[in-house]
Amino acid sequence: MSTLALPRVRGKLTEHAPLAPLVWFKSGGAAEWLFEPADVEDLSDFLTGLDPHVPVMGLGLGSNLIVRDGGVPGVVVRLGKAFAKVDRLDATTLRCGGGASGILVSSSARDAGIGGLEFMRSIPGTVGGFVRMNGGAYGREVKDVLVECEVVLRSGARQTLALDALGYTYRHSELPEGAIVVSATFRGHEAEPAAVQAEMDRIAAAREASQPLRSKTGGSTFKNPPGHKAWEVIDAAGCRGLTIGDAQVSEKHCNFLLNLGSATSADIEGLGEEVRKRVRAHSGVELEWEIQRVGVNA
Repeated sequence: MSTLALPRVRGKLTEHAPLAPLVWFKSGGAAEWLFEPADVEDLSDFLTGLDPHVPVMGLGLGSNLIVRDGGVPGVVVRLGKAFAKVDRLDATTLRCGGGASGILVSSSARDAGIGGLEFMRSIPGTVGGFVRMNGGAYGREVKDVLVECEVVLRSGARQTLALDALGYTYRHSELPEGAIVVSATFRGHEAEPAAVQAEMDRIAAAREASQPLRSKTGGSTFKNPPGHKAWEVIDAAGCRGLTIGDAQVSEKHCNFLLNLGSATSADIEGLGEEVRKRVRAHSGVELEWEIQRVGVNA
């Protein structure tokens, strides 16, 4: 692809960009190209002019992601500060850039006296990622608060999609392949900032107590199977603390995988597959990956 005449950009375009520093697991290969657009128009113009056969993938905080060791072909789009703004539209509504973090969204809601978005405090990602994945925690998910989102399609066309166009199910949406979420509008309810902060503090304390937050991890590894909690079936199958190389099933919360130091992405993904195999053999439950796995093996 390096022989292609890539469209001109106003943002930053980097060839063979290492992705390990940008993802929570700190493992994996490089992006063939990493594009950090200056603004929505820059992204739209770039995708319009890009060969339609070149694959495009969005990257947020890299929290819920395994980048395979052979890297990611095509273009990885990372939305930076230009996409991290949060604007209050009215007494209960915020418009948030696709690069805004869950912590920024929930804090902005608190400052605006808007309740109902506190759960985003605990989602380790950006608006673009958790709108695509219907991210959620503590009994709430994106579909409960989303009004609409703006996306740039792989063709470069800009489109606004209402909630009912996204086909949300548990940790899944029907967003088109290669579409990049550049903003989302969320609606909560009027609330006292102190009450919103108290709920955010409660959620933060619950996460701190139960999850290995200071580790190189990817967040929840598997979706909760119908009628079960993923961590419980993993624990029952004897997988707590299981290791492959420097990859380990967390002792603290066994639906989290950890990179203890120098694990490769193959180690981490292989450990996840071993957990799936042992759970299937023990209980017959089929665990489904929640973490995205992208790129090619080395």
